[in-house]
Amino acid sequence: MFARVALAAIITSSPVAHARVVSADPIDTTPHVLDGIVNAITVVGRTVVVGGSFSEVSDAGRSTVLPRDNLFAYDLHTGRILRDFAPSVAGPVYGLAPGDGGTVYVGGEFHGVDHQRARGLAKLRVADGALVPGFEPRIGGGMVSTLARQGSQLYVGGDFVSPRTALARLDAATGAADPGFAITPDNPLTARVKVHALAVTRDRLLVDGTFTTLDGHARPQVGLIDISRPAARVAAWRTDTYARRCATAFPSYVRGLDFSPDGRYFVIVTTGGPKGGICDTAARFETYAKGSAVKPTWVNATGGDSLYSVAVTGAAVYVGGHQRWLDNPRGRDSAGPGAVSRPGIGAIHPRTGKALSWNPTRERGIGVKAFYAHSTGLLVGSDTTRLGREYHARIGMFPQP
Repeated sequence: MFARVALAAIITSSPVAHARVVSADPIDTTPHVLDGIVNAITVVGRTVVVGGSFSEVSDAGRSTVLPRDNLFAYDLHTGRILRDFAPSVAGPVYGLAPGDGGTVYVGGEFHGVDHQRARGLAKLRVADGALVPGFEPRIGGGMVSTLARQGSQLYVGGDFVSPRTALARLDAATGAADPGFAITPDNPLTARVKVHALAVTRDRLLVDGTFTTLDGHARPQVGLIDISRPAARVAAWRTDTYARRCATAFPSYVRGLDFSPDGRYFVIVTTGGPKGGICDTAARFETYAKGSAVKPTWVNATGGDSLYSVAVTGAAVYVGGHQRWLDNPRGRDSAGPGAVSRPGIGAIHPRTGKALSWNPTRERGIGVKAFYAHSTGLLVGSDTTRLGREYHARIGMFPQP
């Protein structure tokens, strides 16, 4: 998931803006993940770090197979897998964020790294995969599903119960919980409250999950938090868009989100089933819109297929899931009038909300679970092996033209 404001003094979990839509032809040097699924991607310097649930990777030519326990890294420019970065992560990885000094934050549903205690969240050296001493976040009672870094602060979401419920702001160096951040998601649509995704700009934190309130304020599944001051508070922005019901199998259906590079708008993608409305859609909202019932600027519907991930680069809004179509508001698990074929991955015009002509295609599977846009292209992580009509097992990259 992931383009936020890029300032010299601020490091966030997301990269830079693009002036153009990326090429539809993936580069040939990315390695392959040979089983499972890729859930998260980040870039630290010139190193790509990839997390998920998998056990083997190979080089681009498929000549060398290496064991990797849910986490591996490779050189962004050459595709060379880093042999010295091979930590054993005892459980799935769901979130990644870059740290200072060649480090990476790793979040997920694990209890240790290299047989050392590290429950749900760890900070590792990219050079050798070792745990960084002194980082002790004390996550307890659940997993970490998403991370967002901003300067000296690390935002963490999941279904944990400590150091706070489902959402916390930690000191990026020590992992200590910030007492100035006490926002509590509550009244969940599911058995327990869970934060699915986070995105951060200079002064706003965007959160989605199973909650219907934030600190007692009605915020059905989505909320903005004002982080412009030391003591965070729930922003006045509110939408009831996601108070609507989707299929009963999806009581909570928001999934991926991302800010525009300038932070002025964001896009949310959903699952939900072929019921129309806001289910199985991408929707743009304005960050600083006024009022207590903010409406989406535009909605693009798949017609009944889930979207899980989104990346906003300025030039395009990239969406991924297991969709067959975009521009399909009248489809009900079918292609309605005006629908365009966009199997597994697509791009939407940021202003009009209509599908762009970019159509590399992707083997659909479960869907795209990770995007990462950076200065040279767009990285994509999923559970399938065909991307842009070529073999790219579970990870690939579309370059800037």
